Amino acid sequence: MKNNIENYDQEQILIQKIKQEVLVGNRIPKDYFVTKGIGESDITVHAGSYHLALKDAGIEMCNIMCYSSILPAIATEIPKPEKLTHGSVMETIMAAANSEKGVRATAGIIHGILYHKITGEKYGGLVCEYNGHLSEEQSTEQLQASLKELYYNGYSEDYDLKNIKLVSESLIPRKKYGTALVALCFTNYLVPIVPNN
Repeated sequence: MKNNIENYDQEQILIQKIKQEVLVGNRIPKDYFVTKGIGESDITVHAGSYHLALKDAGIEMCNIMCYSSILPAIATEIPKPEKLTHGSVMETIMAAANSEKGVRATAGIIHGILYHKITGEKYGGLVCEYNGHLSEEQSTEQLQASLKELYYNGYSEDYDLKNIKLVSESLIPRKKYGTALVALCFTNYLVPIVPNN
């Protein structure tokens, strides 16, 4: 009898614990801003020109994580916040190009929004990145071609691609190392609650 009571008590404790926990789905990025920067260093790339490019872009105080290239329907572009928390995680879609003295570094991002052809409902967005040594004009052509290819291979039958924006940055470093970057930076997320059956 005593064992049955103890087992019942343990089950009740477990049930209460499960009720207190929340099951969440994948976070959905919501608001974002776009920024860019360049940096040069005679010391190194990562803690040198890349960090200085982040500083020029105003996001050097964050720990940077990179995503692939899809925007959800709720994604909304906002102005860059005046203050970002030092040491916070900044999740981005980023193009970053590194080079050496005298060699051009170019980075660019192009993004557009998909709208359903019949309902006009916003479906989400597509983003393409370029990082390399082309001129800004040449990288613009490549970015436009990349976005077009992405659109026509999976989205063009049902969706129109609108509100296309392109941002690029380029430099020819005078110091030993140089970095150009463009980043689409997420600031908040929707976290769906999943029924815990």
